Amino acid sequence: MTDLLIGLGITTSADEDPVAEAIAAEALGYDFVSASDHPVGAHASYETLSLLTWIAAHTSRIKVATRVLGAPFRRPAMLAKAAESLSRLSGGRLILGLGAGHSDDEIRALGGPALTPRDKIDGLAETIRILRGAWTHPSYNQQGRIHTVDDLTLEPKPATPIPVWLGTFGPRALAVTGRLADGWIPSLGFAPPARIPDMLDRVRTAAATANRPADAVRPIYNVAVHVDATAARTDDMVTGSPTDVLDQLRAFTELGFTGFNIVPETPDDVRAFAEEVLPALR
Repeated sequence: MTDLLIGLGITTSADEDPVAEAIAAEALGYDFVSASDHPVGAHASYETLSLLTWIAAHTSRIKVATRVLGAPFRRPAMLAKAAESLSRLSGGRLILGLGAGHSDDEIRALGGPALTPRDKIDGLAETIRILRGAWTHPSYNQQGRIHTVDDLTLEPKPATPIPVWLGTFGPRALAVTGRLADGWIPSLGFAPPARIPDMLDRVRTAAATANRPADAVRPIYNVAVHVDATAARTDDMVTGSPTDVLDQLRAFTELGFTGFNIVPETPDDVRAFAEEVLPALR
């Protein structure tokens, strides 16, 4: 059985200390930390890749994940360059999470065009194609110049392959995930347990249709957690005593998940989960 991969969602707020959170997460035994990508908002926040680069420089083991970068926010070739740089500088610790761009307001605020849902999914697939091409194809044509984006690469190649995880939900997006991704990271609030079997089947069917192993895509559940025996159950959060939380997460593994990104409800949940739930879960 694949070992469980356990990550911790950290803040991107410029008013808090996400680097300290990541250092603590490494000491507590989490496998990765993840940071969201909302470049436009009411409160000051750090740019995701810049933040994760700084975190990687202040840690030694823990992986760093984008959860998830909006594909419409960045030119794919430059994203390939930035990801390769961070992967190499961190010793291969980057997990590149991508999404199609949930917020139309953010896309417009950054100068992007109006996109239909189909445009977004097509753009996500194209981004992955450019990333893969940039990481694997020869850099130049015979005249020593970049010919097309398909010829672009970022030599030297990443020291280790960069896993690409997608936060996707609709049928077309799930098909792209099965064809092209290494991981699938849906959120509990958008993909409740009752929907997971059908969604995961779509991912696996698309992988098999693309001549990939049916289990080529690793499912990671993004779940909010509150370790508190007095907390009431909710549909969009895992709550309860350590035993209650453990039982709920074990039930998710029976749906096919091989990892979790834990988003703590309170700062105390970070240590409580690591000390009272994580050892038994593993």
